[in-house]
Amino acid sequence: MSTSAPTTTTATAPSTVTRTFAVVRRTAWLVNALFWSAFAVVEGVNHGWLVVLFAVVLFLAPDFTFLAGIGETRRMAPGQLPPRAVPFYNAAHRALVPLALVAAYTVLPIIQWAPLFAGLCGWLAHISYDRAFGYGLRTKEGFQRA
Repeated sequence: MSTSAPTTTTATAPSTVTRTFAVVRRTAWLVNALFWSAFAVVEGVNHGWLVVLFAVVLFLAPDFTFLAGIGETRRMAPGQLPPRAVPFYNAAHRALVPLALVAAYTVLPIIQWAPLFAGLCGWLAHISYDRAFGYGLRTKEGFQRA
């Protein structure tokens, strides 16, 4: 006959390690956001108003993906993005796309246009600020991923 105590599983708060990792991750995203913002500002100072315009437009552009589901917003739960808009939102909020374009811009001599580079910096800044403030990619139902 076994005398071991019964095991119970209860929901517990996130561990200290998990919370610490989340804080470190979000802080890293914030540092990244400040870097790309500063880079866009430097480009704007060096190259003029058109560069600033591109940086601002591409900084704001990822959130225009919300418009893809504008007709469905009344049926959604608070914080839920309409499922029709999710693929557009997730595509515009993946850092790999603008980061790959920045790498191509710096390596390939095909296009050397400062507004394009500043716009990519603005896009990366937007994604980084979103991650730093807790906004990430969405599930196919439109809710924030954990």
